[in-house]
Amino acid sequence: MTEIPALIAAFTTLFIIIDPPGLAPVFIALTQGMNAAQRRAIAIRAFFVASSLMMVFLFLGEAVLGFIGISMDAFRIAGGILLFLTALDMLFQRRQARREDNAAEGQAEHHDDPSVFPLSLPLIVGPGAITTVILLAGEAQGAADMGAIAGVIIAVLMIVLLAFLAAPAIERVLGKTGLNIVTRVLGMLLAALAVQFVLDGLRGFGIGG
Repeated sequence: MTEIPALIAAFTTLFIIIDPPGLAPVFIALTQGMNAAQRRAIAIRAFFVASSLMMVFLFLGEAVLGFIGISMDAFRIAGGILLFLTALDMLFQRRQARREDNAAEGQAEHHDDPSVFPLSLPLIVGPGAITTVILLAGEAQGAADMGAIAGVIIAVLMIVLLAFLAAPAIERVLGKTGLNIVTRVLGMLLAALAVQFVLDGLRGFGIGG
């Protein structure tokens, strides 16, 4: 896992799942009417909350699976299927619509501070991100690997924070069409990664080599 290609693959998977460019317009919608200082505070708070949640799933997620009797290979297959469904949502633009619905719900319930809900959970730390983190933890071979994965998680979440801080500029540069193109390209990459997770799980059961 500590090899550079493995870390790049882990980073790519998490980046695609969390999709910082896709979260930027949702952040703008949730913070409408707020000044720059308020937006910055919400972005930073969301970063720390999401980081804490991801660390919990990284270090305790596999233990929870073991407690309820689910093998990592079975979870890889289930996780790959889940990630593939997420990829389909991205390709057909259903994901962004659902995020906007979650954002609207969160805005109605927590108008003053959306940093925990819906920004941190479920928009940043959603089912796909949780699945990916547990899968990556299952591939770790020791403390060094876990530390490397934690570093990858923090790096991706730092990009999310930067996307939030630069959200207005990103929206102006990419426009709606640009954001749609980026989302579809990331969806194609995620579909391929999801298939790889399923193949790895099947291989663990002795199927397909």
